[in-house]
Amino acid sequence: MERRDVIKGMIGAAALGMASGAVAAASRRKPNFVVIYCDDLGYGDIGPMGGGTIPTPHLDRMAKQGVTLTDYYAPANVCTPSRAGLLTGRYPVRTALSRVLLEADKGGLPLSEKTLPQALEGDYTTALIGKWHLGHVEPYWPPTKYGFDLFYGIPYSHDISPLNLFEYDGAEKQKSDVDYPQLQQQFCERAERFIADNRARPFFLELALSAPHLPNFPAPGFAGKSKDAAAYGDCVMEVDSIVGRVLAALKTQGLDEDTLVIFTSDNGPWFEGSAGGMRNRKGGAGYDGGYRVPFVARWPGRIPAGKRCNSIAMGIDIFPTLCAFAQIAPPAGVELDGKDISAVLTQGAPSPHDALILFQNEEVVAVRTQDWKYVNSDLYMSYFVYLEGRGYPQLYDMRDRSEQYSVASLHPDVVKSMQQRIAHAEVEFAKYRRPGVKALNQSGFNPEGRVVPEIWRD
Repeated sequence: MERRDVIKGMIGAAALGMASGAVAAASRRKPNFVVIYCDDLGYGDIGPMGGGTIPTPHLDRMAKQGVTLTDYYAPANVCTPSRAGLLTGRYPVRTALSRVLLEADKGGLPLSEKTLPQALEGDYTTALIGKWHLGHVEPYWPPTKYGFDLFYGIPYSHDISPLNLFEYDGAEKQKSDVDYPQLQQQFCERAERFIADNRARPFFLELALSAPHLPNFPAPGFAGKSKDAAAYGDCVMEVDSIVGRVLAALKTQGLDEDTLVIFTSDNGPWFEGSAGGMRNRKGGAGYDGGYRVPFVARWPGRIPAGKRCNSIAMGIDIFPTLCAFAQIAPPAGVELDGKDISAVLTQGAPSPHDALILFQNEEVVAVRTQDWKYVNSDLYMSYFVYLEGRGYPQLYDMRDRSEQYSVASLHPDVVKSMQQRIAHAEVEFAKYRRPGVKALNQSGFNPEGRVVPEIWRD
């Protein structure tokens, strides 16, 4: 409040002070949201999650200024379903997108799904800058059909062709060839411009970088900078630099304390990158290496600095959490699986989740509670093995992040409880199975999309 207002308040009646407070409350803007969403970034690739091979000074600083969630999961272990989960707040199997879309695919995110930008529209200007990968043909294209006011990016991963760079703000404004080494820089520059253009009103920005997904195309200024992790490390360093530029852009525009910034990844590392000592990688059944990903959140004045929290959370939580921070009710009649984790971020509160369900395509492959993890299937020699059906109960105490030793024989009561959770989830999500696709636990059948069409046997 300005000095003259203070003087008036001292002289005037108490009612004037009350009115002044009401005006201030009415004029207080809603917070901005920036989600920096990486592609195939591993848990152990960055400093805040324990990585030390690749320098990530900007992310290290962001973590010191915010909160790091150590037990945060992507909604899926591959790209398309994970992105569907983030935008809808629902387990991807509910959206009919349970596997990766390739260039020849004609499907996409159903237009009946309610997305996060649609929930925010009217109060927020929204943009997706970067990778979409939720449908690249009509009626699922372009992303502006799903509530984004602006789309600037590519339709799918940069290892799929043909590939063009598009810009839409309702209608197509631009279609150009892709300059692969400059692509992440172009995404960053467009994000900086979006922040500057919308500094006077609340905005939601999903900056969906297509790095460090293979093949690696570091910008010339980053090529050769990561001596120990080669081109992959160069791309991670470029991602880190982009984080620094986004934070600097917010500060330049005076939006630092008005903006929640979240940094995360769509799934674990693919053929390169570090899963941080966790078992398996992208696409690898029910173990954490494919699902558990980095998560750092920063919001000066709202999120305490330098905190680490192990409360379980998932990408499906971003939808209801941002709605809660914006004081906007989620869409009515939508069955959200995600939970509001605002108290986790601001207070280090316990997780609102009793359990998280992990899927491989349409299959329930694991369940995670705060203390325990139960895995009922794995891949072996390219075969999908139904562990529970073979009598190999896989229960892990999650103090053992590597999931190397099952403690099922030591905790039969916990095994029974977790098996009941698995069974309940299988029944609940069976209705979303595509026609003709049988359940994994039906003898002798390996579901569509598996590496081979049969269960491995001795």
